[in-house]
Amino acid sequence: MIDAAARTTKPPKAPKSALNATRSFWLKQLHQWHWISASISLVGLLLFAVTGITLNHAAGIPAEPVTTEATADLPAPLLARLSAFPSETTDPVPDAVARWASEALNVRIAGRPTETTAEEIYVALAEPGGDGWLTIDRATGEALRERTTRGAIAWLNDLHKGRNTGPVWYWFIDVFAVACIVFAVTGFGLTWLHARQRPSTWPLLGLGLLIPAVIALLFIH
Repeated sequence: MIDAAARTTKPPKAPKSALNATRSFWLKQLHQWHWISASISLVGLLLFAVTGITLNHAAGIPAEPVTTEATADLPAPLLARLSAFPSETTDPVPDAVARWASEALNVRIAGRPTETTAEEIYVALAEPGGDGWLTIDRATGEALRERTTRGAIAWLNDLHKGRNTGPVWYWFIDVFAVACIVFAVTGFGLTWLHARQRPSTWPLLGLGLLIPAVIALLFIH
């Protein structure tokens, strides 16, 4: 027969000092990573929050497109070099032609794909908050550069969307997103550890989940 004292024996509890040490360790780690990720993502969070509002109200924000044009004549030696360029291709223009365009028209076309025909070379020059293109007449060498911009708000909105922003901004968005994830996860960890002293924690967290879920289910069709 099992002794009654043995039946009522409970597993030993971890010493309170050990629990406090563990909690203190995680609080320190979470606080450290929380402020580091907050510092990295602060400016980006402000940018994406503000442009989230401007994008949501884009139809009500006036934007007056401004179009500028510039022309130049391709030097004869470079025009002669284009005679060897394929008549139907998407290859970038020769480097010498790209350097000339940079100097004469202040436009970077090196490495950009073209829409080349026997008559002209066309290079699309889309950019954040605007658009543009460059054409080079293969017979005369006349180059025409047109650029349209739609203002600072359109530029910021396109940064938000990553539209025509290039590889560096592409990678910045990924790094920024990771920093935001770390910020959110460490914030949740700190919330978890402090929840006992803050009774409203879990109702507020639940509300933060419930509100967008209800809106999505009831008002998005």
